[in-house]
Amino acid sequence: MSRSEPAHSAPVGDHDPTQLRHAMKPRQLIMMGLGSAIGAGLFLGSGIGVQTAGPAVLVSYLLAGALVIIVMHALGEMAAARPTSGAFSVYAADAMGATAGATVGWLWWAQLVVVIAAESVGAAGLLATLWPVLPVAPTSLVFMLVFTAINLLGIRNFGEFEFWFAILKVVAVLAFIGVGALLLLGLLPGVASPGLTHFFADGGFAPKGWAGIGAALLVVVFAFGGTEIVAVAAAETEDPERSIARAIRTVVWRILVFYVGSLAVIIAVVPWTSQTLKSPFAAVLQHAGIPGAAEAITLVAVVALLSALNANLYGASRMIFSLAERGEAPRLLAHLDRRQVPVVAVLSSVAFGFFATGLELLYPSRVLPALLNLVGSTCLVVWTISLLSQWILRRRADRAGTPLAFRMPGFPWLSGLGLAMLGAVFALAMCTQGPRLQLLSTAALTLGIAACSELARRWRRRRDAA
Repeated sequence: MSRSEPAHSAPVGDHDPTQLRHAMKPRQLIMMGLGSAIGAGLFLGSGIGVQTAGPAVLVSYLLAGALVIIVMHALGEMAAARPTSGAFSVYAADAMGATAGATVGWLWWAQLVVVIAAESVGAAGLLATLWPVLPVAPTSLVFMLVFTAINLLGIRNFGEFEFWFAILKVVAVLAFIGVGALLLLGLLPGVASPGLTHFFADGGFAPKGWAGIGAALLVVVFAFGGTEIVAVAAAETEDPERSIARAIRTVVWRILVFYVGSLAVIIAVVPWTSQTLKSPFAAVLQHAGIPGAAEAITLVAVVALLSALNANLYGASRMIFSLAERGEAPRLLAHLDRRQVPVVAVLSSVAFGFFATGLELLYPSRVLPALLNLVGSTCLVVWTISLLSQWILRRRADRAGTPLAFRMPGFPWLSGLGLAMLGAVFALAMCTQGPRLQLLSTAALTLGIAACSELARRWRRRRDAA
């Protein structure tokens, strides 16, 4: 892997004010990896996939999970070789040139700053359904202020907050699967087990055929967006080469246990035609006779949204910091305070969140949905460029005989399989009206960023030559 660009991170105890610090604990990175894929999409949105494909949504989750496993191993190989806050943006620049790196970096940053606003408003809205006395606007503002402060306190504090957020989500999912197992085994007093009949009732295992599985795949694949943030966090982790490898290795069983396990319980307990799948976890817990199930799941979903807000603000600030370090953004964004926190990068990443949240409150359900549609397919672009970068850099490293701390297994076949799977997802999206519009919008945004980046670079070269 190329090392032409410094990693911009310093070991523990090094107080060089121009560098980030390796202050995140390995346990924090691992729990971030565990929690990054467990969001509100699982707790509240998984029912959409079930309704789209029926019980065969499990196939959609297995396919999407396999794709994420491949992408994460590719990112893990590059991050272990070169831990840097720019992560896949830096790797794309090394592999395909500065414009490619700047484009994927700015694109990912744009997605995150929009999502931050959506998560703040969404969490406040969910709390208001439980306690209407809490107005959405002030609650959203409080969330934004609190998590801005957390991100300004330093990487160690951020890592600890994210660690406990992830713990809460993991415990919630494991408890849910445990209750579901007891229910299915008939061990809950006064509650009859539905057995496995719902897997094959109402049209069979795949009532909508492969078309339903494909349509659900488009729903499911976006649920895994955000897992790539682990590669960004590796730059500020103690012993990043070993830590990133340990975090990546948890991906396989994380996908199987949390997503496939949860979905298997939901499908077994709740008919795929049921309207209660609007909140699938609550539907299962209510069937199990657990009081306050809907309220409990709503609170867990709030935690999931706030955890994602916290992590996304961190990821956005580090990406814009890296772009500034490489001259692809204003140099002011690369400033670090005495705690070695990129303060200006954090504030610039959250500023749009405050502004967009205000717009959403003035024009409910009009501004943020349009912005989310614009950047909704960003994860597909990031994953594609990441796999292409890994392919190029791994070939380059193998030719040069460069040893790698963590090697993606099955190369080049798995990398090729991942690219083929992404090609299939792009094709499915282009054949479906809603995802097609989202994909075309993201493509237009990507091309616009690439053009602006190239023009800015040419202008800088002329300025420097003058």
